[in-house]
Formats: sequence, structure tokens, C-alpha cells
Amino acid sequence: MSSTSRGERETELGVSLPLWRWDQRARSQASAAAETAWADASQQVARWRVAGLVREAAARVRLAQADLLQVDAQHQLLAKLAEDVARRVRAGDLAPSDELAAKAELLGWEAQNSQARWSLQAEMSAWQTLTGLTALPLAEPIAIPGAVQATTDDLAGHPEAQLANLEVERARARVASASQLAGAAPELGVSWRQERANLGVTQSSVALSMKLPLGTATHRQPQLAAALAAQDTALAEQAQTQRHLSAQLGLAQAHWANTQAQATTEQERARLLRQRGQWLQRSFAAGETALPDLLRALTAAAQAEAASARQQAALTQAWARLQHAQGLMP
Repeated sequence: MSSTSRGERETELGVSLPLWRWDQRARSQASAAAETAWADASQQVARWRVAGLVREAAARVRLAQADLLQVDAQHQLLAKLAEDVARRVRAGDLAPSDELAAKAELLGWEAQNSQARWSLQAEMSAWQTLTGLTALPLAEPIAIPGAVQATTDDLAGHPEAQLANLEVERARARVASASQLAGAAPELGVSWRQERANLGVTQSSVALSMKLPLGTATHRQPQLAAALAAQDTALAEQAQTQRHLSAQLGLAQAHWANTQAQATTEQERARLLRQRGQWLQRSFAAGETALPDLLRALTAAAQAEAASARQQAALTQAWARLQHAQGLMP
């Protein structure tokens, strides 16, 4: 508002509003949607990684359980053998040195039993710390071998692959937004003006104006360059993620096949040594086999049984790792 000494007065009020560029609202919404999808995918990747830790912890507990079961079984077998040897020594059928050998072998397995129990307790403690659970869940069901030949095409739903894809979409949305905002937004102005002459005559007018900024694109070039660089980085990380996931899947499939073969071999070896130990037990009872030979046979059979049990637990672990490499949640 202004006035003069002659009584003239002039009043002007105005307001200017920035205008949306063409398709700017849609691009802003697309950018916001890309950010939301990326955040959701990040949470899914975090859950998938935690699931991997849980699977590994469960596998370690199952391995420790298998060890303890086999040590317990061997300990019970040797306890019965020690009782039989002591009885036969009292009857004069065996020398006292045989009783000492049987007791020494039993004490050795008692020490292994204590170690196995401590190992299981340690793994269970780690499991409870990680999950807060006091018991293991049921093992994931193992499919037939022909059903696990996944390919890289099956990795499209992998959480890390999805996150890498959404990172590219997020970067592209930022490039689109930066490209559109390379210059300042146009402005629409509305003003009201009132003039009062010294004779008391008043005149009012309303004016519309459009402000089109020129020559401001250079001020936004660093933002566009940064968005383009982020897009190139996202594309490179996407390709790297795909190669990494394909390699991990190949290793998991090879490990699964190898573990299957080893499990079959160890199971057959344990069966043969168990049968041999049973034959030597009957031969020892008949007085045809010396105690040291029987103890060696029983130890070999126990070690084979333990290896077979561990391999069965390892088979479950290999299946869980294959599921994890495919991006599947337990």
C-alpha cells in the first residue's frame, strides 16, 4: 500500500502458487510407491537372513543330539559287556586282565558321554538365546531328489533378488523425478489492486500472471547426475546379486547331492560293521574270540553308527541350506 500528499492511495495484494508439471504427481506417487516396496523387501531380506541363522542353529543341535544318542547306545552296550566279562572272570572263564580292559573301555565311553552331553547343552543354549524356544521345531520335510533341481529362473522370488530389482526401480524413479525437476516449477500469480484518486474515485482490478523460470536447469544438474550414478550402481549390484545367488544355489545343490551319497555310504558301512560286531559278540560268548578283538570291533561299529547318524543329520542340514539358497522361508 502506498499514498501521496495529494490524497492518492494505492493498495495491491497478491499471491503466487507453484504449479505441478505435467505428470509430476504421477511420478511422485510412483517414487513413493517404489520407496515403500523397497522398504518392505528389505524387511523380507532381514527375515530371510534370520531364518538362515535359525536353520543353522537347529542343524547344530540335531548333530549334537545324534552324537549323544550314539554315545549313549555304545555306553549301554559296553556296560552290559563289562558285566558279562566280570561274571566270566569270577567263573574262571576269563583272565582278570580282560575285566580291566572292559572297564577301561567303558570309562572311555563314559568320558565321551559327558562330552556329548555338554556339547548338546551348549548348542541348546545357543538355540534358546537365538530363538527363545526350549525345543526344536520339526525338521523340514525332505523332497525326493528329482524335485530339487532348481535353476536360476527359480530365483526370481528370492528375497535378495527382489530387493535388488526394487533397488533398480527405486533408482529409476529417482532419475525420473530428478529429470522432471531439472528446472524451477512455474508459478501462477493472482493479484488485486485498488487505486483511490484525490477526488475520491476508487478503481479496483484483478490480474493473473504466469511465471516461467528460464535458465535454471543447470542448478539441478548435480541432483540428476547423482540419481544417474545411483541407478548405475543399482544395476551393477543387481547383476552381482544374480551371479552370487546362482553360485550359492549351485553350491547348495552340489552339497545336497554329495551329502546324499555320503549318507548312503555311511549307512551301509554302519550296517556291515554292526553285523560284524554282533557276530563277534556271539563268538566271544562261545569262547572263540578274544576280548580285545571284540572291543575293537564294537568300537569300529560304534564309530560307524555315529558317522551314519551325523550324516543323516547333515542330510537334513543340506536340505535346509538348499531351501535357504532358493530363498524359501521355513
